[in-house]
Amino acid sequence: MPNTMRVPYSDFREYPPEEMLDRADKFYAEMMRRRSVRHFSDRHVDVRVIERCILAASTAPNGANLQPWHFVVITSPEIKRRVRVAAEAEEREFYTRRAPQEWLDALAPLGTDSEKPFLETAPYLIAVFAQPYRQLANNDKQKHYYVTESVGIATGMLITALHFSGLATLTHTPSPMNFLTEICERPNHERPFVLVVTGYPVADVTVPVITKKTLTEIATFL
Repeated sequence: MPNTMRVPYSDFREYPPEEMLDRADKFYAEMMRRRSVRHFSDRHVDVRVIERCILAASTAPNGANLQPWHFVVITSPEIKRRVRVAAEAEEREFYTRRAPQEWLDALAPLGTDSEKPFLETAPYLIAVFAQPYRQLANNDKQKHYYVTESVGIATGMLITALHFSGLATLTHTPSPMNFLTEICERPNHERPFVLVVTGYPVADVTVPVITKKTLTEIATFL
């Protein structure tokens, strides 16, 4: 086993059982308020909020602590326009040719279509990229492990941090979305993972009426 430097985990906090349950209840209630929205205001959001949320996402557990992710924050109207044009082209193909009817039927209650104006309206688009390996200075490659799992957890933490900070979000995944690699000027080996749209919702935004599965439907305790 390598001789890795270790330090005491002094930042761990233990809470009394009643406080633990109270904190869990409050966090659950907070996250139940989170909804994906598709109509964003163009109101300004301090970039420092976005920076802190990305830093929070970067604390996610990941394979061998190799942190196989990169976040590209898009604010340029010109680049957002390019993203929208490319994304809508893929979405039109999806809705008219690629998607099976079963998938379209599942999406119908949400009212989604190939038009994605939020890609230009929202103040921030955060393109999350997954890195299967890291390019070293000597041109060698360092393989990354559990890439999909690691980037998925980090993305979840990013969405949670943005919500906790008072912003709305939408995860957008046009398929394929290789155009993001070129538009964001990322190396070819990086894989676009998801596009997180974030900002304030418009004042009169509406969301579909949905329910979540019960605890007994989603969990088994052995």
